[in-house]
This record gives sequence, structure tokens and C-alpha cells, in this order.
Amino acid sequence: MSQIDSSPLQLGLRENWQQFTLLIIVNAFVGAMVGLERTVLPLIAEADFGLAAKSVILSFLISFGVVKAIANLFAGRLSDRLGRKRILLAGWLFGLPVPLLIMFAPGWGWVVFANVLLGINQGLSWSTTVIMKIDLVGPKQRGLAMGLNEFAGYLAVSLSALATGYIAAGYGLRPAPFVPGLAFALLGLFLSFFFVRETKSHARLEANTENQKSKIANPESDQPSFAQILLLTSWKDRTLFSASQAGMINNLNDGMVWGLLPIFLAGAGLSLEQIGLIAAAYPGVWGLSQLFTGALSDRWGRKWLIAGGMWVQAIGIWVLVIGQGLAVWLAGAVLLGFGTAMVYPTLLAAVSDVAHPNWRASAVGVYRLWRDGGYAVGALLAGVLADALGIPFAIAAIGGLTFLSGLIVAGVMYETLPARDATSASGDTAGRKIVPAFGADSAREK
Repeated sequence: MSQIDSSPLQLGLRENWQQFTLLIIVNAFVGAMVGLERTVLPLIAEADFGLAAKSVILSFLISFGVVKAIANLFAGRLSDRLGRKRILLAGWLFGLPVPLLIMFAPGWGWVVFANVLLGINQGLSWSTTVIMKIDLVGPKQRGLAMGLNEFAGYLAVSLSALATGYIAAGYGLRPAPFVPGLAFALLGLFLSFFFVRETKSHARLEANTENQKSKIANPESDQPSFAQILLLTSWKDRTLFSASQAGMINNLNDGMVWGLLPIFLAGAGLSLEQIGLIAAAYPGVWGLSQLFTGALSDRWGRKWLIAGGMWVQAIGIWVLVIGQGLAVWLAGAVLLGFGTAMVYPTLLAAVSDVAHPNWRASAVGVYRLWRDGGYAVGALLAGVLADALGIPFAIAAIGGLTFLSGLIVAGVMYETLPARDATSASGDTAGRKIVPAFGADSAREK
């Protein structure tokens, strides 16, 4: 259902604050849907279904990660073709059955199927709220916009995870902790259908401005194909490659924390309330810190926030595995959350800096394909390592991969902040942006 606004289009956070705020609220409901599972779902696998093998328990994350990654890819491309709002609504329709399926699942396969639907919901709905906010604010405040978006989403993840821990302690692992999910899905669908407006015209406005600056007379004649965008974002541009691999490793370690940490902490003797507190502290710090880290990347640049954030994450993961006691584990969760906050909105801003508005949504979709594919890779790797060598080894090894990813960013990525026109220390021209003019093998850069 579209709403017509006769006022002239403008880019900027202040100029579009009402729609931007509405999209923040919608994304909070998206985040709350996935937060339902953070504390209790791995415990349900053991308590209700008698699963012992960690690789089997983490099968729900593999299905979630694979499907969400693919949904991200389609969300970006389809929102370029069909508009953002339609894809957002489709995401909510897929999310509606998820809480009911988990509440009344007679077998673990039903839980895995519920996470297939949840992956589609998260891929379509979260991707489109990201793309719509980028559309609205234009090039000047992308870091702030992504910080606000991810703040809302992951604060909601944290609060939902904390609430389910306390509900489960009082009323059992099922069905009570998942009842709020019905309200989240219905409210998200209602707001999206009646009040969210299409933002594709804002992207066109920015594209026209960009084309005029670049003196491109007929940009449509040189529009990249989807295959070109896929190759460019995955490999051929070194900053987009750096962002894609860092996003993948970031969610690889997030999948490990989601799937293994509750089992690890339960084995150490923590109560459900204490597990819920640690499970909530990580996305809570992640969400709150993004209010500052996203805006900071608009001032300081993207590259070193990303590299440093990966290293802080690695330290947090190692503290979790070598620490003893609630206070130390909370400190590890706080470090992990802050490192993720340094990385998450900054990666989205960097991809948006590089990609032209005409195909930005598709590039964001490819980046999110790799990023959320990390859930599946992380669940598979963590499960195999935990079964073979134990949970502590699996956690520590994934911390090592996270540190290595930061080294790749430091060595390969160039600075993308549009406001920077000076030459970087490595000799690259900072603030480069790819324009939609492609040669036979590579994109032209300005």
C-alpha cells in the first residue's frame, strides 16, 4: 500500500526524519524476532529433543544462515527492480509462522524449518530497512544512518534475548518465551504496510546527482549486470572484497556465540538467568555502541574502525574461552559486542561509499550474502570442531580466524569515506567511488 507525498524529494536525515524513525522501529521488530532464539533454542535442542552432537544442534543455524544469505542477495536485486517496500512486506509474511512453529514443534526438523522461514524474514526485511535508510540520508551521513539502524536492531535482539531467559526460567523453555514473537511479527507487518513509504525515488535522485558530477550522459547504457556486481563485490574490488570477508567472519563468530555459548555456559554451571544476561550483554553493547561508532566512521574513516573492531572481537572471544566466573564472561561479552559495533555499521557504510546508487542495493545484497553466509559456515565449523576437539577449542579457533580477518582488512582495504580527498598513506586516493561504467574486466574508478 503506497502513500503519495507531493513534497519535493530531499536527501538527508533531518529532511526525512519521520520515515527514518519509522524504519528504525520496524527494524527493531525485525531484530526482536531473531533475539527470541539467542538464549533458549540451543538449550531446547538438548532438553526437549535429546540432541547431544553439537553439529546437529547447530543445524538450525546452518539453515538460517544459508537461507538468510540467499534472501539478502535476492532482496538487494529485487528491491532495485520491484521497489523496497514490496520486499519488506514479503519478509514479514514469511516471519509470521516462525514463533508458532517453534512453540509447538513435535521434532527438531520443525525447528530447522522455522529457521528457514526466519532466515527469509531476516534477509528480506532487515536488508530492505538498511537499503531504505541509505536511500533517505544520501552520501553525507551513511555511517550515522547505519549506526542508528543496527543500534535499533541489535538492542532489540538483546532485550528479546534477556526477556526470553527470564520467561524460560519462570515458565519453561516452551512455549512461553516465543509468545512475544507473534506480537513482533504482527506489529512489524502493520507498520510496514500502512505507514512505510517507498524510497527508490530517493536513490534515483542521488544517482542523477552522481551522474551529473561524473558527467555520464547515458548511465543506463552502461549499467552493470548482476554477474558483474557479484564479481566486483566478492573479489574484483579490493575494498568490497575486504568488506565481504570481514562481514562473513563477523557473522561466523556471531553464529558460534549464538549456538555454542549457551551450552558452554550451562556446562560451567550458570543458571538460565545468568546465561540470558551474558547472551543479552553482547548484542546490547553491540547495539548501543553503534550509536557512536557509525557516526564516528563519518569523521575518522571506515578502514581502521573495521580492522580494529575485528581485533577487539578476537580478544573478547578469547576472554570468553579462557575466563572463569560471571564477571569475566560478561567482560568478554562486552568486548565482543563493542568490537562488533565498530565493524557492523562501518562495513555497510563502506560498501555504500563504493557502490553507485543505481546498483547499490544489489551490491549491499551481495555483501550481505557473504556476511550472513558466515552463520552457516560458523555453525558448521563450530559444530565439527566442538564435537572433535571440544567447545573451548572451537571458540578459541574462531577467535583466531577473526583476528586474521582484521589483518586482511588492514593490508588490503583502501579508505572509502567520501569526505576524504587526500592521498592515503598507502598511496591510494582516498574517497574513491566506483561509477557505473564498466570495461571488459573491471570497474572504472574515479
